[in-house]
Amino acid sequence: MKHFWAWSMLLLGVGSLQTALASSPTPTSPPRVAVPSSPKPPTSKLAVPTPASFPVPTGPGEVVPSLGNNHVRSVDEPHLPYNSKPPTSGPHLSNIARWGIYDRQIPNELQVHNLEDGGVMIQYDCKDCSALIGQLEALVQDYYRMADADPKDGRYKHIIVAPYAGIGTKIALTAWERIEKLDAFDAARIKRFVEAYVGIDHHPQK
Repeated sequence: MKHFWAWSMLLLGVGSLQTALASSPTPTSPPRVAVPSSPKPPTSKLAVPTPASFPVPTGPGEVVPSLGNNHVRSVDEPHLPYNSKPPTSGPHLSNIARWGIYDRQIPNELQVHNLEDGGVMIQYDCKDCSALIGQLEALVQDYYRMADADPKDGRYKHIIVAPYAGIGTKIALTAWERIEKLDAFDAARIKRFVEAYVGIDHHPQK
């Protein structure tokens, strides 16, 4: 009898559950959340620059756009014209001019490779200016002595003094992608330029 009573109650409960489920409304899909097709970025006071708007590295002299690092086989081989005088980058020979003091102009295609190797060119264009030339040479000789005295200053060997016709001023300082022109000897400005750029290698990264 007890078993009959338990089964009766179980069947009654199941029947009630089925009736309740049959009368319940069919569940609806959850509401969709509208997502804007072009969401606005969060407002910020700090603007992120695009590659074209990154600031040019600071330093003495005028920035000259790079003409690349292509090699030419000779000074007579046709190539892209330089965009500064003296040149600051671009086509050049596979060898360099020996570091030192010259009394004749060094070909563009030769001196550009010196710049690529981290050199600084100090070039002049003047007549009857032996005093100016002597000042330039003495300044560079001081750097050479520094390089000889201490290996950590060896980069100061990478300087050349030479004449260069048609630069438009008495003195032109050049490094890779940099140029500064002076109308008179200014030791402080020359040293600032030299020490900012000498010894920096500019070969393309592999």
